[in-house]
Amino acid sequence: MSKTQTKPGSTLDRLRGWFADRGWRPHGFQEESWALHAAGKSGLILVPTGSGKTYAAFLGPLAELADAGANPSGLSILYISPLRALSRDIEQALRAPIEALGLPLTVESRTGDTSSTIRSRQRRSLPNVLVTTPESLCLLLTQEGASKRFSDLQAVIVDEWHELLSSKRGTQVELALARLRRFAPGVRSWALSATIANAPEAAATLVGTDAEPAIVRAPIDRPVIVESLRPANIRRFPWAGHMGLSMLDEVLAYLDPSKPTLLFTNTRSQAEKWFHAIAIKRPQWEGRIALHHGSIDREERERVELGVKAGDIGIVVCTSSLDLGVDFAPVERVVQIGSPKGVARIMQRAGRARHRPGESCEITCVPTNALELLEIAAVREAIDAGAVEPRDPVNQPLDVLAQHMVTVALGGGFLADELFDEVRTAWSFRDLSRESFDWTLLLVTQGGTILNAYERFHKVELVDGVYRVPNKRVAQLHRLNVGTITGPSTIEMRFVQGRSLGHIEDSFVGRLREGQHFTFAGQVLRFVGVQADVALVRRGTKRTNLTPIWGGTRLPISESLSRAVRKSLEDSAHAVETGEADGLPIELEAFLPVVAAQSRRSVVPAADEVLFELFSSRDGYRLLAYPFEGRLVHSGIAALLSLRFGRITPATFTTTFNDYGFELLCPEPFPFVEHLTPELFSRENLVEDALESVNTAELARLQFREVARVSGLVFQGYPGSRNRAAGKHLQASSGLIYDVLCEFDPENLLLGQARREVLENQFEQGRLAAALDRIASSRFRIVEIEKPSPLALPLIIERIGSQTMSSEDVESRLARMQAEMQAEV
Repeated sequence: MSKTQTKPGSTLDRLRGWFADRGWRPHGFQEESWALHAAGKSGLILVPTGSGKTYAAFLGPLAELADAGANPSGLSILYISPLRALSRDIEQALRAPIEALGLPLTVESRTGDTSSTIRSRQRRSLPNVLVTTPESLCLLLTQEGASKRFSDLQAVIVDEWHELLSSKRGTQVELALARLRRFAPGVRSWALSATIANAPEAAATLVGTDAEPAIVRAPIDRPVIVESLRPANIRRFPWAGHMGLSMLDEVLAYLDPSKPTLLFTNTRSQAEKWFHAIAIKRPQWEGRIALHHGSIDREERERVELGVKAGDIGIVVCTSSLDLGVDFAPVERVVQIGSPKGVARIMQRAGRARHRPGESCEITCVPTNALELLEIAAVREAIDAGAVEPRDPVNQPLDVLAQHMVTVALGGGFLADELFDEVRTAWSFRDLSRESFDWTLLLVTQGGTILNAYERFHKVELVDGVYRVPNKRVAQLHRLNVGTITGPSTIEMRFVQGRSLGHIEDSFVGRLREGQHFTFAGQVLRFVGVQADVALVRRGTKRTNLTPIWGGTRLPISESLSRAVRKSLEDSAHAVETGEADGLPIELEAFLPVVAAQSRRSVVPAADEVLFELFSSRDGYRLLAYPFEGRLVHSGIAALLSLRFGRITPATFTTTFNDYGFELLCPEPFPFVEHLTPELFSRENLVEDALESVNTAELARLQFREVARVSGLVFQGYPGSRNRAAGKHLQASSGLIYDVLCEFDPENLLLGQARREVLENQFEQGRLAAALDRIASSRFRIVEIEKPSPLALPLIIERIGSQTMSSEDVESRLARMQAEMQAEV
């Protein structure tokens, strides 16, 4: 798009001059964004990482604000970030052009880390530009004068929209934006992202139902280059596992502290182990290598971030805590330990390298087991094909609506009809029925039809025709528990008479013995005990492999990556059959001995086939299947088949699953072949069968804990309070409410929501249905095998590893099976 037409001497012209002074020139997409904002438009800016999205969204509203003439006295521009850790960097970036042009505008942050002094000042008067998080924005909306404080708002910018879009935090932002549009009807909103496949839906979700969103793209060529480190000998490479330390020597040979590097892992436990292993092998790197993940104390994380920017720290072992937003221009290399699990995920991480406009970004992947070589080749192919995963918004989560109703009642109150119309302008609630709205309103006013005898559920009251929260304790508890982020109960860990190290799940602390050594925050520690609900430690003197394991960190491969994996396996099989490997990715070349072994012991399925293997041993009779659809989908299919097989011929099955397939193990002979038909994979009665196939009552009971917390039926406690019983109390309280509702109100809408979330969280229900259709229409390859094939071995290893037997027995069995396979490969 051509340069935006502005008057000579306008703020936008001065900002172009500021660009020129820094050796920059506005990109076409930036000029387009400024023009669209000036024309009153809202929408999505979708351009590669490091291309200048922030200034594309910010400088248009800034120029408009400055050109208005009079010094503004209130909030005009709101910048929402999913991570409070990014607020400092964002604030500095927004302040830079303001200070360079000498504009009389103020910029501040408002997050959970903001000091009480600044928060107190902001209660009196908000800055002209405010950087905040979804949770802090909702807190501002609970203030009595919210409508007046936001009435002059001109623009809202939502950063990293892909990170929020498909979660309840995204729904929370949608409802907050709907509220802001009522307070300031002319406000425009812009979302920023580099990795969203379903851009029209993402843009519509941001702007709501009353506007037609604009989508700004850029023809900026910032290719993502995927490289890999490979084992020197595939025959001695692990067949299962995700830690990857067998590749430590290769990674150490690649790393160089003089070339700033982010080394990503998929879990915090993995990050701890890799940092510890590198520190032991390279003691000369002390001070030049650091650890960064979300459980480490904030001050330490900030020290690491500043060290990277200053060039003092050359290597950071990290998790998704450094995925987003932080501008690390000095970083030249990115390493990914283990499968990235998704296309968008690896593109996001690769974008941390050479975080500068127009530069290519490179990521080096390190497989943790043999089959991950397939995934690395597949993710490269998927990136080249543009097969990025879509991010779908959450549909009508009533727990979020219930929380929002209390927020709005606190922030000046509401009329039911007006709020209903307002909420329906939020994309995720566009089809909300009045019946569901009134049901939710009854929940927050009376606790619904069952809990109405308990006054603590009467949060919102009708006062002079307006719904408000007159009870000060209810108001206080709501403000202390605003948000949709839920997680396990944690406890602070600190040195005896010393600084804080961070927070760790109290279930791990509960298993520690006094004097026991473990690693956390990159250090060997010795457990002293728990005092005043704080875990106290001293520096340790012994080597140890004990590392905390955090819950909820095992990710399935995405649908886009699954398709690419099936294609890569087919290409590998063709190369083995023809003896022609020209043009094959280097990872697949390294993987060919595994494919050859699979061909000898079984068959290699084509992309339009599904392989089923039959195998018996002293453990029983098993069916192994390889749809390559991800562990959650395989979990669902395995449970469905167990149910449907059992209806035909009563039997008991043990299931095991991973990202590539699943295993059904029966202690007695079972006629698998006879009943293995496309009809077995029908999506007919899918929901009913899925609910019957697992202990959904217990799973829904656990999921209801989150629903109850978000909706305000139970409270998590006081932030910062050192109450280790809070998590157990929350679980007990939500469990009690769940039991009462199941008995006396089985059609309760929150119960139904919890069940739907179980199906999605446990099985990826939407993806499960599509996978069943694909399998039913595929060609079945049914093979009886005498020994485990390379595809079967990881499943068998996973099942044996989870059995209740001595670790020596497990290790000896696994070692024997792997040795046999390595000899054949």
